[in-house]
Amino acid sequence: MYRTHTCGELRLTNVNNEVTLAGWVQTVRKFGSITFIDLRDRYGITQLLFGEELNKQLDENPLGREFVLQVKGKVSERSNKNANIPTGDIEILVQEFSILNKSAVPPFTIQDDTDGGDDLRMKYRYLDLRRNAVKRNLELRYSVNRAARNYLHEKNFMDIETPFLIKSTPEGARDFVVPSRMNPGQFYALPQSPQTFKQLLMVSGYDRYYQVVKCFRDEDLRADRQPEFTQIDCEMCFVEQEDILDMFEGMIKHIFKTVKGVEITEKVERTTWEEAMWTYGNDKPDIRFGMKIANLKFPQHTFPAKAKAAGDVLEGANFGVFDNAETVVAIAVPGIAEYTRKQIDELTEWVKRPQIGMQGLVNIKCNTDGTFKSSVDKFYSEDKLKSIAEATGAKAGDLILILAGAEERTRKAMSELRLEMGKRLGLRKEDEFKLLWVLDFPLFEYAEEENRWVARHHPFTAPKPSDIQTMINNNPRIENAAEYLKHPYANIKANAYDMVLNGNEIGGGSIRIFQRELQEKMFEALGMDKDEQQHKFGFLLGAFEYGAPPHGGIAFGFDRLCSILGGSESIRDFIAFPKNNSGRDVMLDAPSSIDDKQLKELQIKLG
Repeated sequence: MYRTHTCGELRLTNVNNEVTLAGWVQTVRKFGSITFIDLRDRYGITQLLFGEELNKQLDENPLGREFVLQVKGKVSERSNKNANIPTGDIEILVQEFSILNKSAVPPFTIQDDTDGGDDLRMKYRYLDLRRNAVKRNLELRYSVNRAARNYLHEKNFMDIETPFLIKSTPEGARDFVVPSRMNPGQFYALPQSPQTFKQLLMVSGYDRYYQVVKCFRDEDLRADRQPEFTQIDCEMCFVEQEDILDMFEGMIKHIFKTVKGVEITEKVERTTWEEAMWTYGNDKPDIRFGMKIANLKFPQHTFPAKAKAAGDVLEGANFGVFDNAETVVAIAVPGIAEYTRKQIDELTEWVKRPQIGMQGLVNIKCNTDGTFKSSVDKFYSEDKLKSIAEATGAKAGDLILILAGAEERTRKAMSELRLEMGKRLGLRKEDEFKLLWVLDFPLFEYAEEENRWVARHHPFTAPKPSDIQTMINNNPRIENAAEYLKHPYANIKANAYDMVLNGNEIGGGSIRIFQRELQEKMFEALGMDKDEQQHKFGFLLGAFEYGAPPHGGIAFGFDRLCSILGGSESIRDFIAFPKNNSGRDVMLDAPSSIDDKQLKELQIKLG
């Protein structure tokens, strides 16, 4: 053994023990005839003291940062204790040492506050992984993994592996494809999820399945996406929606208690998809703070009932910006009525940015003396401004922010503005965790360019039981694209559910279709004829003829869950060897070209 103890293990109780340590040189500090070295391994740092005799050897064989060192010596109590590290009460009086391997000068400092940029650290990821900050992230990832597995094991779930080389059945993101040498001109696909396999396992009678599994999607990247990512993938037989929600609400609570020491005793709040969209402007709302969206005007042609219910709060002022807009929405931002003109102008420029896309921003100050001051004073009387304030729930001292324009863009912009104001006011706290179930999604979305329905989740999601006959009894064809909202399919709700944590979707699933007739009707709605259905999904349709049980499941974004628990906005920080924002592994320089011999074996010719 190269060591008897780790560098994070020794304490005062070990004083006078003879020990052997091995690790990497963190720092070297010479003081005349003695030298102090901090030796680091995965477990911590221990200070080494080299006396006068060994100091001469160090002069002949100087140690540098990241040298791999083995030392033997005696544990001694430190005179200048370091309360910042667990081993800070002791040091090792080194009796002999051996340089196991030298190191080139690292391209950046191996410290929490490193001087290396993202690209440099990704290129030398094996060095970046030595830093405590990264190590803590991977330790948290392991803890989440272990907590989930322990919970699922106790609930009789069985970990079953599914294949990585499968058939391409594109319906959603693009597949990564793999050429087959033994089957020239044919390709495997890497799975976007084990969806059909876990359903087949339910048909096979393995009533509680799970997998912590890699998934692959060839899509544009951002901070919370990677081309390969990990899911906690789960499926259950003989369950309804409530069974799934209870089971996996329990799992997330178990993870919080085990990993973060946070005990969540109350039931997780629930909302419908429609309520989330009207109240927060998106289907994964951050409910750590209020500031809910007030709908002052709805599009008359698509939501006549809602438009009527909104009343006449804005009517009669002859203010063209509001009168000509499809939608007018507002939020009451607490306690900032004293914002200066400069601060409000800055917010106006913020909503005009191309990624937000609004033309301007209307504001109303709710003064503490009960009066109102707005950017539209010449159009709206004091009474009208008071009515708007009441509609938004604003109180004295609040600032009302109003956006107007096309329905979809305006609602999305207000959602972003709400989140931005929550961030600026310190309401989105990293150490506060708020869970939410979002239910009753639409089963379909309308693809305008193709004039057809697409699945909002995936084509194996069941409609709500009350909507099954609506789906079976109606033709999915859209005769009049301009009036697609009047089609019966536009109102079909999915038996689906998402779990949201601090404004991030961390899990999603559904009760599945398990009857062949209904599954064929779903494929028909998505534009697949019988031949295409059989070609792509004949194996699943066939399985449904052999006693397929009712089943449902959920998949949690493991990387994203870890990043939120670790207080980071990027899942890359919690993946050992991530890709950059271009999908490249800059350490391996992948993807890369392959040689002509390989191309010839695969019978592939590049254009």
